[in-house]
Amino acid sequence: MSTATEMLAKYLTAESALLEGKEVRFGDRMLKMEDLGAIRSGRLEWERRASVESAKANRAAGIGGLSVSVASFNNAPINNRNSFGRN
Repeated sequence: MSTATEMLAKYLTAESALLEGKEVRFGDRMLKMEDLGAIRSGRLEWERRASVESAKANRAAGIGGLSVSVASFNNAPINNRNSFGRN
């Protein structure tokens, strides 16, 4: 798990607990319902960061960050062709 997804999980847990009326310890701070706005703001920021990390990881799966597609200009399935493009 990345730092962003770990932090997102912590913020989601804290937000859920606050909504259930519980107090939450976040480091050395004790958070209460009146801190819900700050928790939600932090959650949104970590959601954004996790999304950026995920998008980067998905792009890295291609060649040099580029995705690759294969085109076939006849009716033969690509996976049934030999290395010369003939059936």
